[in-house]
Amino acid sequence: MLSTTHARVRALAVTGMAAVAAAVGTVTYQASAAEVAAPAAPAAPAAVGPDARAVAIPVIPEAIRPPANSRPIGAYLVTAGTQNYTCVVATGETTGAYTGSSTPEAQLVGTGGRVHHFAGPSWQSVRDGSLVTATRVNGVDRAGTIQELLLKVATHAGSGIMDKADFINRLHTSGGVAPAGTCTKGAVAKVPYKAVYVFWDAP
Repeated sequence: MLSTTHARVRALAVTGMAAVAAAVGTVTYQASAAEVAAPAAPAAPAAVGPDARAVAIPVIPEAIRPPANSRPIGAYLVTAGTQNYTCVVATGETTGAYTGSSTPEAQLVGTGGRVHHFAGPSWQSVRDGSLVTATRVNGVDRAGTIQELLLKVATHAGSGIMDKADFINRLHTSGGVAPAGTCTKGAVAKVPYKAVYVFWDAP
């Protein structure tokens, strides 16, 4: 009789575990709307040359994506850079604030070797001297850091890896935010930052 009771208990336990397993099996991961909406970033071109480095393209927010069917021709990471802010002082005042736009000064490395990023804003290949300047199209906020951007190339100079660049993304930013508080006329704050820059050939 005791052995029969034990058998029934074991049978009930097995049945209960099977029911729990079946219930757990029905649980699925629900992706956020942003994860569902954001398509995978395209693959960056291969790194070419001894001074080059492979850099992955981050996910690009919809508001700053380049035109449809644009092709990435280069991806670069800031290895050392600052966003430089000059103190703005109103007429008649002795102190001001860093409320103006910033000027970049950065060294980049990526799929086409090294690039110097400076005022303009400008990007110049260290390898072949080709250069582009660009203007802002749109930006999206990123908490605690400078905006991610889409820029449109305005001018080309020289011949080389920048030849086919039509648009530029600044992505995956960190740092670079203007200091708070007051400053004096002529003061310049150099704020370190990081970012990934992607250059696009538009159709």
